[in-house]
Order: sequence, then C-alpha cells, then structure tokens
Amino acid sequence: MSHNEWVPQTRLGQAVADGEIETMGEALDSGLPLKEPELVDQLVDLQDEVLDINMVQRMTDSGRRVKFRCVVVVGNRDGLVGYAEGRDDQVGGAIQKAIEVAKLNLIQIPLGSGSWEDRPGGDHSLIRKAEGKAGSVTVEIRPAPKGLGLAAAETPGHVLELAGVEDAWTKSYGNTRTTVNLAKATYNALQNAAEARVPQRVREQQREVME
Repeated sequence: MSHNEWVPQTRLGQAVADGEIETMGEALDSGLPLKEPELVDQLVDLQDEVLDINMVQRMTDSGRRVKFRCVVVVGNRDGLVGYAEGRDDQVGGAIQKAIEVAKLNLIQIPLGSGSWEDRPGGDHSLIRKAEGKAGSVTVEIRPAPKGLGLAAAETPGHVLELAGVEDAWTKSYGNTRTTVNLAKATYNALQNAAEARVPQRVREQQREVME
C-alpha cells in the first residue's frame, strides 16, 4: 500500500505519515491510541497465523444464522505481537476482520535472557516470568536457556513464535482444549510482560488518552 492511498484519520496516523514517528516502538510509546491498521502496515511487516475457525450458530426471528469466528495472531518474530477474534458470515471476512483488529492490539514485549543458565545480553526469551488468564485458562511463561526451544503446546507455541520468543517453558491450567482461551491467555501473559517494560509515566499518559 503506498502512502498516497492511505489518508490518516488520527493524530498518530498523521505523525506516521509526516515521518515524525518511524518505528512501531515509537508509535506504541507515544501514548496515542492505535486505531488504524494501515498505520501499522506503514511501519512494520507482520506475519499472521489463523489459530482457530469456528462456526457459530444463532437463532434469530428469521431462522438460523451461521457466522464464523476466527482467532488470529500477528507478529514480526521480533518482539511485536497482536491477537484478535473476528466474526463474519464468510470465513475470509472473519479472518480479515481478525487480522485488522490484531494489528490494533499490537504490543511490544521485552525480549531478553532471563534464565540464570544464560549469559546476559541475549534476546531469545523473556526477561522474567509472565502469567496470563482468559476464561478458565491460565498460561505461565518462564524464561528458558538458549537452545531449549519452545516447551509449549501448539497454540501458545504459535503465539510465542510470532512474538519472537525462541526459548521458553510454558504451563497451562484449566480447560486448555479451547483454543481461543489458550491463545488469549498466552497473549495476556505477554501483555503483562510488555506492561512491565513500559515506564509508569507512559502508562499514565496512555490511560489519560483512553479516558
């Protein structure tokens, strides 16, 4: 997509279009809300992965309506990751919606080497333990030494890979058969790790902007 086709609708979008903000890290640290998927496309190349597609049936006055719910994760394999669900009458539409919202849910996680077995200075794991919840599911992610790989079930593994976490131990509790909660709990754990990285001052600014 060229710059000409995209007309920014927000202050953050304008700052990106004007070249005042040049990286996704700067955009996330600006304290301005992220509301345009196109803005993300200007700053970073993301990969996306569909984790789950489900048919959701609903009874309405006119009969049974079928919708598709899609769970998607996006990331650059280098500290940026986003997660979302999308619903639509068509599978393709549900995927597209989920990808666009996942871009707006992008977070930057601090990559490092938090394992005592490691030499300092690596960027292949998390710096410290992180935990996240969704529904009945809790996911715990612990730093692991370089070369261990991802000791994780398939769904958390996909989320961690796209986030750029190469080595980690994970544990999950609760009804882990539901992909959506497992994926969301993993993302929430990474979000908790990301919030630990953001200075308190910036968090307060972000809160003021949101309110």
